[in-house]
Amino acid sequence: MSFDFEFIHQEDKPKGAVLLFHGLTGSPFELKKYAQFLHNSGYDVFAECLPGHGEKFNEIYTVKYQDWLDFAYEKFFALRQKYQKVFISGLCLGAVLALAVGIKFRNEVDGVISLSTTLYLDGWRLPWYKFLIPIGLSTILRFYYCYPECEPHGIKNPKTRNIVKKLLAKGDVGMNDFPMTGIYELLKLSDVVIKDLEKFKAPILLIHSKEDDLTSVRSAEIVYNKISSKKKEKIILYDSYHMVLYDNEKEFVFNKALEFLNSHVEFPVKEKECVCI
Repeated sequence: MSFDFEFIHQEDKPKGAVLLFHGLTGSPFELKKYAQFLHNSGYDVFAECLPGHGEKFNEIYTVKYQDWLDFAYEKFFALRQKYQKVFISGLCLGAVLALAVGIKFRNEVDGVISLSTTLYLDGWRLPWYKFLIPIGLSTILRFYYCYPECEPHGIKNPKTRNIVKKLLAKGDVGMNDFPMTGIYELLKLSDVVIKDLEKFKAPILLIHSKEDDLTSVRSAEIVYNKISSKKKEKIILYDSYHMVLYDNEKEFVFNKALEFLNSHVEFPVKEKECVCI
């Protein structure tokens, strides 16, 4: 099941388009409440499964980071032809792709919302032997080993975490582990993006949890310090883990994202308060 979606206003003229990218081994399902909120606030929203994800999940073992880049560039370019304003937001791997698009199309991206940006795998739940991961990634072992998805599944809220665990067990929302091949490509993509961060100059909102279990705030700090954006903001959360769109501060994240988007459209807009269930 791919969970691709488009939320388009059929009658009223939208404020702009928002292109969403999901995380590694995830799916657009993890972005759906966020997307619905932005759509209800006046934006057309688009999200599709990244290459190697969705129904053809076995392709995660052969997908290359360039496949992700080509996909992201293509989707942005298509929206750029149709909308006066195009924003990008991503979570985890999706945040890294949003940055890559901002670097490639640095004069055309109207703004980026980067959530739990994953340039490094240095979160607190990574095992003690995480320093050996680069060794495994550089050998044939990466084609045979998967790092299992485990507690706390990126979520601090116990109730929400239990719901996600059940969905993962059924395979309804994404993969239940992290293939080392996928991690290898993510880190290669991160290296490429880090080298060119100075070329990024679009307005950006970075949101990262202090207790992110997968990737520390180091990723957000490096982006914030290296980019050339004149308008940039970094927000650190203190009551969430990696999946900030589903955790204890999700309403705050939704509202800050909307505030950012609305501040970069050319006409006055009415703020819509997020009420998440």
